[in-house]
Amino acid sequence: MLPENFTNISEITDEEVASALAAAVRQTRSCLPQFSEQFKDIFSHNNFYSPAPNTQWTNGFWTGELWLAYENTQEECFRHAALKQTSSFLERIEKGIETDTHDLGFLYSLSCVAGYKLTGDASARKAALLAADKLASRFHEKGQFLQAWGSMDDKKNYRLIIDCLLNLPLLYWASEETGDSHYAKIAKAHLTTALKVVIRPDYSTFHTYYFDPETGVPTHGVTHQGYSADSAWARGQSWGGLRHCSQLPLYQKSRIYCFI
Repeated sequence: MLPENFTNISEITDEEVASALAAAVRQTRSCLPQFSEQFKDIFSHNNFYSPAPNTQWTNGFWTGELWLAYENTQEECFRHAALKQTSSFLERIEKGIETDTHDLGFLYSLSCVAGYKLTGDASARKAALLAADKLASRFHEKGQFLQAWGSMDDKKNYRLIIDCLLNLPLLYWASEETGDSHYAKIAKAHLTTALKVVIRPDYSTFHTYYFDPETGVPTHGVTHQGYSADSAWARGQSWGGLRHCSQLPLYQKSRIYCFI
């Protein structure tokens, strides 16, 4: 039963939604002078973001904000800035700059897939498909999962993390876009494996789970970012709750992408 303070909340109005969206657009516009050529750093410093190159796992989020602003306003300034960043993402995947990670979904769904959907830009499509290929290459047949980080040859890296459930839409989009079911099969296999190992009997979740590199048998769950191996890392727990979104086409409620 929900506490009373959760049951006496009025439904949000269209006017409130419009006001919040307008405020978000204003804030995004104010950032353009500093963050058209570069990206927001992975975390803020004294409550402000510093410019950073396209080398971090979070860079796609800012570009995604630009595309959302463009989608809702059709203002050319947002489109112009987002396409500059899309070009940066193509260079990143072609040169292999910090791409030994499963976070390619975070990087390329929100930037290049979104850009392609909104503008038809061919370079955005190319970058997103190259990223999907790179993500698919991280799949281990033994264990049936996508490895989180690092060299595929290092046995210490033989594990998945719950975060990857929100990277899978890139693979589903690639199958939808190309007609090649290979991408979707990998996504479904990883999803199936992850749901078998990361969810505890009390429905809390492990952050990361290791597998035997020789047999693919799951061995043990730990944490990389939570309090302890037995705790539930809050962000990972919420991503686990969004797992069904990974089985849907890339966008379900928004024309760009679904993360809700």
